[in-house]
Amino acid sequence: MTDRLDGPPAPPPVSQAVPEAAPEKAPEPAPVKAGSLGPPARLAIWFLLPGVLLLGAMVIYPIIYSIFRSFYDSNGNTFVGVENYATIFNDSSTLTTIRNNLIWVAVAPALVTAVGLVFAVLTERIRWATAFKLIVFMPMAVSLMASGVIFRLVYEQAPDRGVANAIITSVTDVFGSSDGYPDARPRENDRSPVAGQQGAVVTKQPAGPGKAVLLPLVGVKPETLASAATAKAPQPGPGELAGTVWVDFTQGGGGAVNQVDPTEKGLTGVTVEAVQNGAVKATATTEADGTFRLTGLAPGDYLVRLPESNFHAAFNGIAWLGPALITPAIIGAFIWVWAGFSMVLIAAGLSAIPRDALEAARIDGATEWQVFRKITIPLLAPVLLVVFVTMIINTLKVFDLVFVIAPGSVQPQANVIALEMWRVSFGGGGNQGLGSALSIFLLILVLPFMIINIRRFRRDNQ
Repeated sequence: MTDRLDGPPAPPPVSQAVPEAAPEKAPEPAPVKAGSLGPPARLAIWFLLPGVLLLGAMVIYPIIYSIFRSFYDSNGNTFVGVENYATIFNDSSTLTTIRNNLIWVAVAPALVTAVGLVFAVLTERIRWATAFKLIVFMPMAVSLMASGVIFRLVYEQAPDRGVANAIITSVTDVFGSSDGYPDARPRENDRSPVAGQQGAVVTKQPAGPGKAVLLPLVGVKPETLASAATAKAPQPGPGELAGTVWVDFTQGGGGAVNQVDPTEKGLTGVTVEAVQNGAVKATATTEADGTFRLTGLAPGDYLVRLPESNFHAAFNGIAWLGPALITPAIIGAFIWVWAGFSMVLIAAGLSAIPRDALEAARIDGATEWQVFRKITIPLLAPVLLVVFVTMIINTLKVFDLVFVIAPGSVQPQANVIALEMWRVSFGGGGNQGLGSALSIFLLILVLPFMIINIRRFRRDNQ
């Protein structure tokens, strides 16, 4: 029998809470002396020293010596003060170099930046963008000296050697003949049937339809007639006024004056006019044998005239290397060299422009020109400024292209400060005092743009 306990059951035993142990504190690091981590700071001086010495020898010392030398005469023995600097602004040839540099700064950087911008935009819209970039950037792989040699050949005036004039003459030949006889003239005697009249050649006696007219000329150079055909006597048909324009001269002597002889040459491509009462009634052009036929004339008397245009010299290309065009020609070569550099920098800026801004503008109804002008250009402004300032520095220092492209006879008209500095110092002038003054003057011109670029780079890196 089991004993039964009366009363409520006893509560379960309560476990006694044990307090948690506090986490152990990490030991504080011992104080570290300044400079004990890594190599000592003075060791960096030894790594910087070669660069500092090279910078001092190649940049700082030449600048200081040039400043010092600019205050002395050509021999360096006599102190002349600021006389060399005064010469820069008093000498006419030096003023020409300053004027040319101003033209360079005003034109070349803007054109290089604009051309680079156009090329950069094109690379985003054409299929063969990589090949296009390679072709445009290729001149950067060529030295400026070699580029000058290339463009010296491009700008040759003779169309058979100069590429620029070969293209121009090819185009002009499509729209008009380039043949001319600037040396041709009538005989200066009373027996000649033609006479000169205000640059043209006119028959002395009028003739009507059905008549033959002879227009003999002399003075044409033999080399012009090397491929000319033999002249033929005119044979007018009914109602035609026919004739022959030829060189009335038989080599070796002989022949009859004012008659077409068997060995005499005709003049091809000559414009002939039938004139009545001062008005042109008909026009024709001579054939290879010098003959022409004026048709559609009413009965009456007409004077036959060779207009002045027949006696203009044939177009022989533009004088790119002449005094008038030498500076624009060299600027064109400069653009060819640096357009690739400008294109690459601007293309990198274009790739960083957020496309959603451009797409939002197009969705709002903006045209491509408006997107380009009001969105692309403002977002590209920092890159365009860097390219523009860099090109200004390059134009101020330009030397190689001017030295190689400009012939010696026109170098005074194409001269720039850098070339003048070399010329007066080492190119025969022998005046290193004036050359040093020019170098310091050029440094003063370049320095503000270098500071602008440095500040821009620092601001971009912050």
